[in-house]
Amino acid sequence: MFELSVKGTFSAAHNICGYEGECANIHGHNWVVEIRVGADKLDRIGMSLDFKVIKKILMKVIGSLDHTYLNENPFLEGLNPTAENLALVISKGVDSLLPENARLIAVTVWESDNSSITYYS
Repeated sequence: MFELSVKGTFSAAHNICGYEGECANIHGHNWVVEIRVGADKLDRIGMSLDFKVIKKILMKVIGSLDHTYLNENPFLEGLNPTAENLALVISKGVDSLLPENARLIAVTVWESDNSSITYYS
């Protein structure tokens, strides 16, 4: 299997409901999202998937999160906007848009340079 990865970024604010600490307050992040996609076969020119196609799918999904207050963003369907829930909903959005010859392997969401969560599909 071939595994491709692409990254995208978005900026958004949130607060973690039920959290006892500073993250209960509204604050923002410059989020980084990486998706890893697998494909088993190469096409006639020797490519498994086009990076541009995968990046466009990622940007379509995270574009709905950019410059929003995640607690009120309908994409999260009332979920607490934790990095874990972001990875989960991003994975569902990306998976629904992938070409037939591709499968989502993982979504990693960084809320800072040193903190990330990975959801394996």
